[in-house]
Amino acid sequence: MQSILLLMVSCTTDTNLRTVSDFNFDWTFSLGDNQEWVQPSFNDSTWRRLHLPHDWSIEGQFSDKHPAGIWGGALPGGIGWYRKHFITPSAERVFIEFDGVYMNSTVYVNGKEVGTRPYGYSSFSYDVTSFLRPQGEDNVIAVRVDNSQQPNSRWYSGSGIYRNVRMVTTGLVHVAWQGTYVTTPTISDEEAIVDVKIDIEAPEGTSYQIKNIIKDADGRQVAVADDGQKLRISNPHRWDIHTPYLYTLTTEVLVGNKVVDRYDTPFGIRTTGWDKDKGFILNGRPVKLLGVCLHHDMGCIGTAVHRRAIERQLTIMKDMGVNAIRTTHNPPTPELLELCDEMGLLVMDEAFDTWRHHKAKYDYATYFDEWHERDLKDFVRRDRNHPSVILWSIGNEIYEQAGDTPEEQEANRQLTTHLAELVRQMDDTRAVTSGTHAVFRENNIINSNSLDVIGLNYHDFGYDSLRIWHPTLPIVASETASALNSRGVYYQPSTEMRILPQIGVKKVGEPTFQCTAYDMCHAFWDTTCTHQDAWKVVRDHDFVAGTFVWTGFDYLGEPTAYGWPARSSYFGIVDLAGFPKDPYYMYQAEWTNQTVLHLHPHWNWKEGDKVDVWAYYNQADEVELFLNGHSLGRSAKTSERLHAFWPEVVYEPGELLAISYKNGKEVARDTIKTAGQATCLRLSADRPVIEADGYDLSFVTIEALDKHGVPVPTADLKLEMEVTGSGELYGVDNGNAADTLCLKGSRMSLFNGKALAVVRSIRNMTGEATLKVRSEMGETLINIQTTSNYQTK
Repeated sequence: MQSILLLMVSCTTDTNLRTVSDFNFDWTFSLGDNQEWVQPSFNDSTWRRLHLPHDWSIEGQFSDKHPAGIWGGALPGGIGWYRKHFITPSAERVFIEFDGVYMNSTVYVNGKEVGTRPYGYSSFSYDVTSFLRPQGEDNVIAVRVDNSQQPNSRWYSGSGIYRNVRMVTTGLVHVAWQGTYVTTPTISDEEAIVDVKIDIEAPEGTSYQIKNIIKDADGRQVAVADDGQKLRISNPHRWDIHTPYLYTLTTEVLVGNKVVDRYDTPFGIRTTGWDKDKGFILNGRPVKLLGVCLHHDMGCIGTAVHRRAIERQLTIMKDMGVNAIRTTHNPPTPELLELCDEMGLLVMDEAFDTWRHHKAKYDYATYFDEWHERDLKDFVRRDRNHPSVILWSIGNEIYEQAGDTPEEQEANRQLTTHLAELVRQMDDTRAVTSGTHAVFRENNIINSNSLDVIGLNYHDFGYDSLRIWHPTLPIVASETASALNSRGVYYQPSTEMRILPQIGVKKVGEPTFQCTAYDMCHAFWDTTCTHQDAWKVVRDHDFVAGTFVWTGFDYLGEPTAYGWPARSSYFGIVDLAGFPKDPYYMYQAEWTNQTVLHLHPHWNWKEGDKVDVWAYYNQADEVELFLNGHSLGRSAKTSERLHAFWPEVVYEPGELLAISYKNGKEVARDTIKTAGQATCLRLSADRPVIEADGYDLSFVTIEALDKHGVPVPTADLKLEMEVTGSGELYGVDNGNAADTLCLKGSRMSLFNGKALAVVRSIRNMTGEATLKVRSEMGETLINIQTTSNYQTK
C-alpha cells in the first residue's frame, strides 16, 4: 500500500472507476540543468535508469566543502532531472500524485509546465489530463528538482523525488485529492457516530449521489448510509495504543445509479483530550506521552522512503517503550503515519521549522509568505484521518516568539492566530501547539491565545513558570534531553559531566570525535540535558503531559559536539545504523514492564584500569556485581540516580556478572566477557526472507567475534561488501558520526565491533541474494531469500 487513502481497485472493466498505479519505476535521472531536457524528443538513453523513491545526495561523498556544510550532512545538493515515458490510459481524468520532492520541484508533461512546489515536505497532486496525448500514445513527464541554494536546512534534507509517486485515474465525477474527512463526534461503548464530509469534483450541474460503507478490520460491513453523512456503528472497537483497531470507510459516488468512483479511507474511533492537571487523555484515561523526536532520514538509505526502514525504526522505538512520535520538524511521509496507525503510536504532527525569520540562508522563510497557507492546509487535509495524530504543531522554535517593537510583537501574535485558524479550518477535532523554547512571560506565540497546548523545548525550569503564567493551558515537553553519546565509547571516570561544545573554545573535542556512552554528556544549552535528568523532571510533574526526547535515532547533519569530520548527530538513543546506545535501556527500564538488566561498559581494558560500572534495571530492588566470581557488592538505583553503580572497579580480564534481586530472589542476569582477538565475523539478518518488489529490505548486522564466539567490542576491521543474485547492496553504515566513507559504497569499517549492510530486493527477481563481507580474516556469507507474495507485516 503506497497511500493510506488510495487503494488499487480490484478487477473492473469500467474505465471510469478509480485506479491507483505505482508510478515509481522506469525513470531516468541526470544531475545538471538543461532546459532541453523538458522536451519529449530529448534522447535520455544515456541517463541513469532507476526507480523511485530516490535521494541523490546520499550517494555522494562526505565533504565539509559542500554548501550544505556539516549541519546539512556534508553531502552534495545541486539540480537533478527525472524523466519517464508512459502511455495515456483510458480514463476521463489522470492525476500524478507526489508524496514529496526535495525541493523546488517543477513538473512538465510533454514539454509543458504543469506546476511548481518549493516546500520539499509537501505532498501534492497534479491533474495532467489536458497535457496528455490521445489514449494509447506515448507521453513524457519530466521533473526538475532544484536543491542548489544551500544551506536551506538545519539538518540533512536529501535531494530528489525521495517519496512515492502514483498515477491515479478517475471519471469526471470523483472524490477530490485527500477529499474525505472522517470524525467521530459521539462515542460510547454501545455506539459510535461517524461523521463524514466528502469533497467531490464534478462538471458544473452534474447530479450525483454518495454512498458510504464502513467495514471493520475483518472486512465485515458494520454501517452504511445512502446520501447520508452520518453513520452509526454498534459496539465500536476503540483505537488505542495497545489495540490500534482500524475501520475502513468506502465512499461510492454514483451517477444515475452507476458507481463512477470508489474511495477508501482507513480511520479509527477514539476520544482525545487535554487537561491542565492530567495532561493527555486518550479514551477517557490519562496517558503520559513517552515520545521521541525523529528526523526523516534513514541513515545509509538517506531520505528515500522505504516502508520497511520506517517500520524498523518504529519497532525499535516501541520496544524501548515509546508510545509517541514527533515529526521534527516537517510533514512526514504518509507511510510513517500509516505505520503509527497500525502500531498504536501517537503523533505530534509538525508543519514548519521557520516562519518569516530565517534560520538557514535559503530555508522555508524564503517561501513562507507565498506558500504557507497552501502548504499548511494540504498538510492537515492529508493527515487528518489518521487516528495516530493527536496534536498539530504549527512550528518549532520559531523566532517570532520575540519581537523588537510592540508592533512586531503584535504582528507575531496575529501570525500565530492566523496559522492556528488555518489548521482549525481543516480540522477542529485536534489540539494545536508549537514547540517553543523561549521562557519569558511576553512570548508572542503563547500569548496569542491561539494554542490549545503549550509545547516547551528544554528549559524544564519553565514548566512551573508557564503553569503560573498560563494556569488553564496544558503543557507538553515537546523536546527534551539533548544528550550526546557514541555507542561503545566509555570515558573514565563516568562521574565527570561533559558539556559540548565548549563555548569560546575551538570545536576540536576528543581526538576521536566521539562522546562518552555513559549518560554524562550533553549539549551546552541546558543544565538538565542528560537522558536521566530530563526524564526525571517530566516524571515528577504530573501536569506535564509527557516528553519527546531529542532524538530517538541519530540523524545526518547537526553534529553539535564537534566540527568536521563529524557529519551526523550524537543525540540519538539509537545510532545511525540502528544499534541501541546504553541509555536505550534506561528508557526501557523506566517506560516498560518487561524485565530489564543492562550492564555496561564492555570489559576490554588495560590491566589496572579503574572502570566505572553501571547497570540499568527494573522489576528488582537491587543488583549484585561479580568479577570472576567475586562479589563486588550490591547497588540500587534511587529516584535521582536511575542506575546501579560500582565506581572504579579495578580491571582484570574475565567475566562481569550482574544479578538483580526482588525481595531477595533472583530476577535477571547479564554478563559481559573479555574478548580476545577477532577471528571471524557473524552476519545476522533481521529478516531472512523479503518481498521481491524492489522496495523490501533486509538489515544485516555484522559483528566481530573471537575464537570463543565472544563479541569483540573494540574491533575496527575494514570491510568490503558485495551482494550477488536477486538483491542489491543498498547501504552500509556503522554508527560512527565521524566516519567519512560513503554510505552508498561497498567499503565500511566496524565501529566498536559492529557494522550494518542493507540488502534491497530487485523487482520481480525471486531467488537468493547473497551478501559477501570480506575482511582480513577472509570472506563471510549470508543468504537472503527474495520471494513473491511474501507477507512482510
